[in-house]
Amino acid sequence: MIKVCIIGAGGRMGKRLVNLILDSEDFSLIGATEIPGSGLIGQDAGLVAGTKAAGIKISDSIEKSLNNADVMIDFSTSNVVENAKIANSLGVAAVIGTTGLDERAKSDLEKIAKDGGKIVYATNMSVGINVLLNICKELAHLLSEDYDIEVVEMHHRNKKDAPSGTALSLAEALCEGSAISMENCIFGRKGLTGIRPKKEIGIHALRGGDVVGDHTVIFATDGERIELTHRASNRDAFAKGALRAARFIKNAKPGFYNMQDVLGLKKLYK
Repeated sequence: MIKVCIIGAGGRMGKRLVNLILDSEDFSLIGATEIPGSGLIGQDAGLVAGTKAAGIKISDSIEKSLNNADVMIDFSTSNVVENAKIANSLGVAAVIGTTGLDERAKSDLEKIAKDGGKIVYATNMSVGINVLLNICKELAHLLSEDYDIEVVEMHHRNKKDAPSGTALSLAEALCEGSAISMENCIFGRKGLTGIRPKKEIGIHALRGGDVVGDHTVIFATDGERIELTHRASNRDAFAKGALRAARFIKNAKPGFYNMQDVLGLKKLYK
């Protein structure tokens, strides 16, 4: 039984994680948090998630909530690095799925891992997306400069960051597989842009409705094009991936991991 604490238990991802954990025979919920001042403090995490009572009240104290936990799962939008520091100080592994982190925050997370922490960080915990990342890397290598590459993503109207972290991860994978630099990625187009250069990746963000997450990678050349699309119809894909990451990191050695490590995809493609 893996003992889990959910950071941001009142959020969309937090609620789905609570639901899945309470229905699981492999995980137990031992802690749940929300930001200080939240009206959810003191409420039962299971009832807040719309399921059965969990017997765990939502707290504003991460330290107390992490007591006896094996893994902390954090999809929150604030204090992510500080949360990871606290988890590491208590010997708790961390699974972090927060998007929109800047390079400094990512560097700080890597430092925590170097100091003995156990962290899985991914902009998208979906198994399907992480398989797509590998496919895109391979295709970018095989198709070389003969194909123009574009990335299009769409999310719900309330998403705060653009482009999505997943779109950027796809761009990174495409750059790794090709001779294109991330410096040659452009974000949308406007005006008289001229002829499209070969070594360029266009990244485009759409926002509207309640779209959970759509990502399409297009390889286009004269006479044909290849389109690879992943659509998330609900958040369970991300939540199930996070639980898979929790199972992996519990017994892993200290280090900074991603979902490619969790799924063994790096070994598969070596």
